[in-house]
Amino acid sequence: MQCEEAVVECYSGYKANERPLAFTFQGRRWEVAEIVDRWYEGGLHGGEPQIDYFKVRTAEGRVFMLRYVSLFDAWSVCAFEETLRKP
Repeated sequence: MQCEEAVVECYSGYKANERPLAFTFQGRRWEVAEIVDRWYEGGLHGGEPQIDYFKVRTAEGRVFMLRYVSLFDAWSVCAFEETLRKP
């Protein structure tokens, strides 16, 4: 999966970077209107870092998949609506 770095503004409640509120991708700022889905991988066993994924819908109705790697405190956009729709 190809990902591009993104700057993400987050809500931090009981943990840092709990969920995305807005992000800047390819020179444009997008506000998150809805978190459609979220999941994670790693982080439980074997020393793998936890990676959090968020499928989000923007205020304009576009869909993006954001990834957060806590080990590096790094956000990226891994897919956006054109690639999410492919079977």
